[in-house]
Amino acid sequence: MCKRCDSLININGSGLLNAFMGGLMTDGCVVIWTVFLLSSVMGYKPVIIVHGILDGPRQFEILAKFINQSHPGTNVTTLALYDYTGSMKPLWQQVDGFREAIRPIMESTDDGVHLICFSQGGLICRGVLATLPTHNAHSLILLSSPLAGQYGDSSYLKYFFPTFIKSRLYHFCYTTCGQRISICNYWNDPHQRERYLNSSIYLALLNGEIEHANSTAWRDSFLRIQTLVLIGGQDDGVITPWESSIFGFYDSNETVVEMEKQDWYLRDAFGLKTLNSEGAVVKCVVRGVHHTSWHSNHTVYKNCIDKWLT
Repeated sequence: MCKRCDSLININGSGLLNAFMGGLMTDGCVVIWTVFLLSSVMGYKPVIIVHGILDGPRQFEILAKFINQSHPGTNVTTLALYDYTGSMKPLWQQVDGFREAIRPIMESTDDGVHLICFSQGGLICRGVLATLPTHNAHSLILLSSPLAGQYGDSSYLKYFFPTFIKSRLYHFCYTTCGQRISICNYWNDPHQRERYLNSSIYLALLNGEIEHANSTAWRDSFLRIQTLVLIGGQDDGVITPWESSIFGFYDSNETVVEMEKQDWYLRDAFGLKTLNSEGAVVKCVVRGVHHTSWHSNHTVYKNCIDKWLT
């Protein structure tokens, strides 16, 4: 039987690491690494961090330190669930696990929480909030996430599929077998639009590109978000096109179409247009940051994240 483990990393008011305890995760077992920031000043909303593909809690210790320095007393929880190779599991499976870990944190506060979700984690957070109709997410901060999909020969693609090139990957991703791997859940080949719509069990549903029974409920849940912060940049090197991190994506000629001209935006399929019209969508584009450096770059933190954690 799997135990649920809670590990505490205590950081004092000056941001010095006093101690930490770690744990391992197996399927069905949630291991939560909680950064509990002790300070005489309390009152900031809890922050939940969700890692990206092939990541885990250790990659976010610097980000937790940044938060401690600028918002002492903040309870920061970095979820150690489906980390590292476990992040290749199907996204709906991961959503189920993360939702059960996030729900009690949300229920513990009446003031709401902030979520910082990196890369693939951004899509997981969107799935979690879509399926939590009473969530209290205040700021949803999506850090270089493939929100409109991924289509590119990045180093990550070569790691997962060394024998495929991007133009042929649909042969695998758009199959039942392919959809059991996380990256295929958001692989969006602009030259294979019909196959994508017929095969995608995650992104096409989440972005309202196809109608489904939960469309209205998911849209209502999305509109509960108080502030949506989209962060990305031209030098990311992994998210392709990089504009996917701000909801832009390729057309059939591989010309980037910006968020405001996407069909699902114009139809307000999942509420993004409404949220934007209310001034609740913030884009923060930063040059010179590689994909793996977003969460440890202090300039990114100060300019794009810090102000939304109050």
